[in-house]
Amino acid sequence: MVVRDATEADAEACAAIYAPYVTDTAITFENEPPTPAQMAERIATALRTHAWVVLEDRGRVVGYAYGSAFKSRPAYRWACEVSVYLETGRRRTGGGRALYAALLERLARRGFRTAVAGTTLPNEASVGLHRAMGFEPVGTYQRIGWKHGTWHDVTWTQRAILTGADPPSEPR
Repeated sequence: MVVRDATEADAEACAAIYAPYVTDTAITFENEPPTPAQMAERIATALRTHAWVVLEDRGRVVGYAYGSAFKSRPAYRWACEVSVYLETGRRRTGGGRALYAALLERLARRGFRTAVAGTTLPNEASVGLHRAMGFEPVGTYQRIGWKHGTWHDVTWTQRAILTGADPPSEPR
């Protein structure tokens, strides 16, 4: 398996991977799966400001991870929110770790200092992945999202991805 930078041409595969998470789970709080065109715009936006990587297995995209702005206020500009999605049936295969390792390295090169991730509970696979990648728990929003007829908690984790002198250089 190979991790590489995404392109807009990966939008159809990424949309197909993401759709079951939207329709069948509360892992994401979106209600409608994005179209390939909408996913292409998300990829383009992430590549301009943060990073988006895909995991290929024999030339076929089977997972992806991306970084985006954590919050819009200027003080947060060194922090980014990260997410990872794998094709159904590929959890606990090392794909998530490979994607996150590549993603976090790219985000650090751009000057981001902290990565944060929200995980809808229950989701032991995601909790375990983030723990294994060095993310530490920072809090849980209880009953914060309503989807599929029930309330869901979201736990937040974070990890440093770059350290250095302060004041920090502007992210690139």
